[in-house]
Amino acid sequence: MIDKHVESTNKNVSNSDLNEKNEEETVWPQILAILAGGLGAFTDGVIFSWTSPFIVKIVQNKVDYDISEEEAANFPIIQPVALIITGFLISNLCDMIGRKKVLLFLAVPHVINLLLSAFGRHIYVFYAARVFAGIGDAFLWSALPMYIGEVASPKVRGVWGNTLASGLYMGQFAINVVGSYCDIPTTSYIFLPLPILFFVIFLFMPESPYYYLMKKDYEAAKSSLKFLTRKNNVDPEFNQLKHDVERQLSESGTWKDLVSIQSNRKALLAGFFLRWSQQFCGIPVFNQYTQFIFQKAGGLVSPRVASMIFSALCLILNIIVVTFVIDKFSRKRLYAFSLVPCSVVLFVISIYFYLDQMVPSVDTASLSWLPITALVSYQVVTSFGVTVIPTLMLGELFSSSVKAKGLTVLMIAMAGGVFMTSGIFNLLNTSVGYYAPFLFFGVCTVLSSISSFFVIPDTKGKTLEEIQMTLKTTK
Repeated sequence: MIDKHVESTNKNVSNSDLNEKNEEETVWPQILAILAGGLGAFTDGVIFSWTSPFIVKIVQNKVDYDISEEEAANFPIIQPVALIITGFLISNLCDMIGRKKVLLFLAVPHVINLLLSAFGRHIYVFYAARVFAGIGDAFLWSALPMYIGEVASPKVRGVWGNTLASGLYMGQFAINVVGSYCDIPTTSYIFLPLPILFFVIFLFMPESPYYYLMKKDYEAAKSSLKFLTRKNNVDPEFNQLKHDVERQLSESGTWKDLVSIQSNRKALLAGFFLRWSQQFCGIPVFNQYTQFIFQKAGGLVSPRVASMIFSALCLILNIIVVTFVIDKFSRKRLYAFSLVPCSVVLFVISIYFYLDQMVPSVDTASLSWLPITALVSYQVVTSFGVTVIPTLMLGELFSSSVKAKGLTVLMIAMAGGVFMTSGIFNLLNTSVGYYAPFLFFGVCTVLSSISSFFVIPDTKGKTLEEIQMTLKTTK
């Protein structure tokens, strides 16, 4: 009788172990955590593209705002400067207090920005609002790419890893729609609940298990993994992650290591190239000056409607690409092949503005369909790589030992790119002609398409540790 009881107990234990081993990973909690973070990106997209509908309105409304076009042109420039100044400080918090807490702080500058915009009448109040927009960018770009890269498995990261960019495009679309029909205070009140909602929802999301392992809080890391996988037995995943993090942290992780260690140097070069090539094909200019560009171009469609079409395409194409395309092809090839037609469209836009401004004998009225067609084409071709891949790869490239530092440098590089492209756009537009900035961006895009084959590693379908091994072994 005792032998039978022992045998039965052993069978139950064996079956229990077998069931634990056969547990399948559930991915919806990872998607939930990523989407919760994406709500913060949505609000950031609203604030980033706030200039699209409101530069035109502020300049034209001399009753409520006595602001010139030259003063309003500083709005897109102040934001990246604020990001650069605050970026180093905020990014260090990711390893000090955790990715989750840094993201929770994101709600604060967003709320302040919207309140300042709602009550602002003087130019300097709006300048202050753009400063807080830049601080919000620093919180978002310091932590969210890292968080998404660390809570998502490879099969989830391929489709959902670009939620940050999707959130930004949703915000861009929302501000262009609402801002086209509402004044500045009303628009601010409409979007004010969003950062508060983000804070409440994200409060219930888990911290990255990578962060807990870095702090040697193993029980918290297991708890995070259980939430993200919905498995009772996470020992295999825990042991693998623990081994990966310990190996990566065995590298000292100083600022010097970011450039002296080959794999870190390759990651930094690839990330820097991705960020600057993305900015210098004109994306931030199109996002921040959408209605302004369409107003200058004229055409059959009003600037308000054209900007909504443009931002809607940004959103729809981004979703299509990340859902059906991004995990089917090499990241490197997608990026390169997206840049080539992008340069063609930029040259076409440049030629149109050259004929319109510099050759009075040419009647561009017959080409009134061209601006909206060219900009729609631009959005189509960039969506297949340029707008998607840099953001997706941010959380993939760096070892845990230097990830915060690497993302800080790339965040500053992105802000510098936004600052420079906005400045170049204004400078060339006023001193040379409206065609000149698009010609400049077209040349930069051609050079980037050639360089991409030599700089970008392929990360499709790989774990973060496998990506590090690839960077270490390839020459």
